[in-house]
Amino acid sequence: MSAPRASAFALRPYLPADTSLLAEIFRTSIAELTGDDYSPTQQDAWAASADDEASFGNRLGARTTLVATLDGTPVGFIALEGPSQIDLLHVDPAAAGQGAGSLLCDAIERLATARGAEQLTVDASDTARDFFEHRGYVAQQRNSVMCGGEWLANTTMLKRLAEKRSAS
Repeated sequence: MSAPRASAFALRPYLPADTSLLAEIFRTSIAELTGDDYSPTQQDAWAASADDEASFGNRLGARTTLVATLDGTPVGFIALEGPSQIDLLHVDPAAAGQGAGSLLCDAIERLATARGAEQLTVDASDTARDFFEHRGYVAQQRNSVMCGGEWLANTTMLKRLAEKRSAS
């Protein structure tokens, strides 16, 4: 008799039916994971950008958005804007630190490389900066952005992607 297999994360494309759950993951991840770096008023202003779920869904649908699932339930998502800008990466706090974010980043990096991108950039929150640094992203500049009437700091980071090898 073998031990039960541990559940593994899976990836799939974003579907419009995911919008409400992904908006909740967005808000919850901000509320529970960013408190060491942002004030409660900054967190509230940032999270409120998903309150208009139709607009949030349009944002996700206008980008290449991948969803990480665990046993079929979404636990995180990443959105690629254009060929080389990570727009969003959020993971449910219950799944944070278990590999969902890395799986999402790995997939979007491979996808961007396959589409010919030579680099990826991300405006990483102060909370996410270490995650991206461990993945080889390098800080380029600090930013202050207005969000819902609050100033939030982030860091533009860049990662050079492996060049596609031509067939010999």
